[in-house]
Amino acid sequence: MAFCWCTLQVDNLDESLKFYQDIVGLPLNRRFKSSEGGMEIAFLGEGETKVELICCEGNELKSKGECISLGFTVDSLEQKMQFIKDKGIAIKRGPVQPNPHIRFFFIVDPNGFDVQFVENI
Repeated sequence: MAFCWCTLQVDNLDESLKFYQDIVGLPLNRRFKSSEGGMEIAFLGEGETKVELICCEGNELKSKGECISLGFTVDSLEQKMQFIKDKGIAIKRGPVQPNPHIRFFFIVDPNGFDVQFVENI
């Protein structure tokens, strides 16, 4: 068994795609309109595991998924933090180093979901 994707329901698909492509660095895998009408879906990422973004026309999010975060590995936490700051995005929390082998920090995506960048040391 393998983990396929994590689904996030978003308010604005274009804004969310821009964030996950430009800030997180995930390539767009595919984007399509659902046969159910009024729904557009995009998959991002390479390899086995993807992030799925779903936008339902006229369906504003009621809940933002508190205590949920998506984690992405980076080669250099300092470089990613500087990149984030240069883009004018606030760092929500961190950097945190809970043990000698890992460091991370959090930002918030356009829909209120926490995004974590992790450096394995």
